[in-house]
Amino acid sequence: MIPHNTSNSNLKNALQAFDPISMEEIDCVRLMNRVETKYLVPARVINTLLDFLCREYHILESKDNRVFPYSTTYFDTKDYLFYNQHIRGQLDRYKIRYRKYEFTGESFLEVKKKTNKGRTIKWRISNNFSADSFDNDANILLSKYSPVNSRLIRPVLLSSFSRVTLVNTELKERITIDYDISFNEMINRHKIDMPFLLVAELKKDGHDLSGPFSRTIRDMNIHPTGFSKYCIGSALLNYSLKRNILKPKILSLNRIKNEHNGFFNDE
Repeated sequence: MIPHNTSNSNLKNALQAFDPISMEEIDCVRLMNRVETKYLVPARVINTLLDFLCREYHILESKDNRVFPYSTTYFDTKDYLFYNQHIRGQLDRYKIRYRKYEFTGESFLEVKKKTNKGRTIKWRISNNFSADSFDNDANILLSKYSPVNSRLIRPVLLSSFSRVTLVNTELKERITIDYDISFNEMINRHKIDMPFLLVAELKKDGHDLSGPFSRTIRDMNIHPTGFSKYCIGSALLNYSLKRNILKPKILSLNRIKNEHNGFFNDE
């Protein structure tokens, strides 16, 4: 099980088995234009997964920390243009968000575009979130890269999670493992926690899935799947949104949750 804090000895020991890498050293693997492959992983297998990967990857470390809390505020229009783009599978779809690195206090406004070639392009600036309005720098970024006017979007969902980042500089692979995921719907104030789930994401320049991470997770019978924190969190908490196309994902989450609860109830 993934703990709700980083003091859990099993997880801490698994993370300490990795050699560290600094933020400066992974600049060559920033991958602002990349291919992303996501996996839904039961939280109870985290230590097994990390044990297999520690010989092939370094772990991002800063000031003796290897686990970093994040919070992300997602924006959408009143009619949920970006949400509907995604669930329809529309090509050239967008996501607009503020991401805060709680460990450093840094905050970035980001525009993400999924292209019709299956690539993800991200533009971002250092910027602080305000619930009231975008500042001049934010408006400049949005006017250049957003498909809609900044006056038409509003904050709709807050996602919080902890992240571990693994890097193989030779293969130019970066893997993020997110856990302790929670969602807060910002209009009706609904909330949900997902302690049973990991979202692992492989980020690299191309579509090759023959690297150590891809082989390991395939051997664990875990396969790639599309997964958007924004869409899943919104669908679970905002009952006015269309969600039929997301039902297979929601069923998968319920299965992982039930297996998690059954596993720990038997212990």
